[in-house]
Amino acid sequence: MSGAALQALLPVIVLAAATVAVLLLAAFHGGHRVVAGATVAGIVLAFAALVPARLAAPQAATPLMMVDGFAVLFGGLILLAALAVAVLSFAWLERREGRAAEFHILLLLAVTGGVVLAASRHFLSFVLGLELLSVALLALIAWPRLEAPALEAGLKYLVMAGASSATLLFGLALLYAATGSMSFAGLALDGSGAAADRAFLIAGIALVLVAAGFKLSLVPFHMWAPDVYQGAPAPVAALIGTVSKGAVLALLLRFLDGADAFALGAPAWILTAMAVLSMLAGNLLALRQDNVKRLLAYSSIAHFGYVLVPVLVGGAFAVEAVAVYLAGYFVTLIGAFAVVGLLPAEGEPGEAAAFADYRGLFWRRPWIAGVFTAMLLSLAGIPLTLGFIAKVYVFAAGVELASWILLAALVVGSMIGLVYYLRLIVTMYAAPDEAAAPGMAPAPLPASGIGLLAALSAALVVLGIYPGPLIALVRALGTLAS
Repeated sequence: MSGAALQALLPVIVLAAATVAVLLLAAFHGGHRVVAGATVAGIVLAFAALVPARLAAPQAATPLMMVDGFAVLFGGLILLAALAVAVLSFAWLERREGRAAEFHILLLLAVTGGVVLAASRHFLSFVLGLELLSVALLALIAWPRLEAPALEAGLKYLVMAGASSATLLFGLALLYAATGSMSFAGLALDGSGAAADRAFLIAGIALVLVAAGFKLSLVPFHMWAPDVYQGAPAPVAALIGTVSKGAVLALLLRFLDGADAFALGAPAWILTAMAVLSMLAGNLLALRQDNVKRLLAYSSIAHFGYVLVPVLVGGAFAVEAVAVYLAGYFVTLIGAFAVVGLLPAEGEPGEAAAFADYRGLFWRRPWIAGVFTAMLLSLAGIPLTLGFIAKVYVFAAGVELASWILLAALVVGSMIGLVYYLRLIVTMYAAPDEAAAPGMAPAPLPASGIGLLAALSAALVVLGIYPGPLIALVRALGTLAS
């Protein structure tokens, strides 16, 4: 392997080395603060390693991975989300008993899998990155002291991961039978194949899209998401909604571009159907929720329906729109789950997940209520937030496609979403429960958690008002190499 290839792979190498270092620290030291600090340092160093990787790009580091501007851009988004989740995890674990060092090892493994997916151009690295990510997430979901909700969530994620992996492998078998290749570029349609090969190719790509639909919790493959989000710890739910889904979406973009899948016709119809169903069903089902984590799960289903609209456009615009959308969504979702994870439930040791826990929050913790309000308004796509910029990109993509079905689903879904976001906001600003003990000062929140919320709030508002630097950075980096 050449020096340029090693330079291009430096972020992955740093993450792997950080995982080993944290593993040794956990074995010989075991202190939570030391291990958490090493985890944060490893992620920061991996993010810094993106600079030399960008200088070497585009670089076919191995036959399995392409490090180009696209990989650097989405790898950076994944690492920034992982950094925020690591800080949130530290604050979340500090308030709980038991060993916590292993949590950070699994977190680094999941992030490594996500970065590998962002650079994958071959189905072998696709499967390896996906399984590394999924196995680490499985253990993280069932983390807190073998509690029943977490075990149930872990079991459901295990079943989902097994079903999606089986679907993916069967699809890969059909693609190999049709083309004799496992690289994305080797699947491109040249018009010279036999009818049977074309049928295998369409069926194989369809099964790959179904497997991606499972991972992205797109309708009709979404049933696992609400229970997993509800049972998993808040930092892990944030990890699933950002690092896991963002990595799979980046992989999907590279796969569709490299395989020229839309030339077959059927993949575009499959993604259109999943987008429309996700936008409508996700928002409609969220209306009935009285648990904040389940509400955010259904909201996530709808949002990844939205982001499929620019994916259907393809080309440079798709990369730009998806990157900006994910940046806004990552900031907002991590901020929302940070509030859920940091606030204690009323009268209970667990997280503040029920709507009742948020009644009168403004009168107890006005700053936290204001932050949560900003996050919810961003999810709804209200102006002066980064979520609004993301929605503008999606609407522009729908106009470019001239698809009235997608545009109608986008508008209707956004209107429905505004209803349940406002319902939660009204709950926070309602009069506090009379049964609550008067004069009790709320317990202080961890300093790391407050700092994280402040940083996320600043990014949400500043980039919502002045998104120019973000858009310029995305345009400069978001190039796909063949």
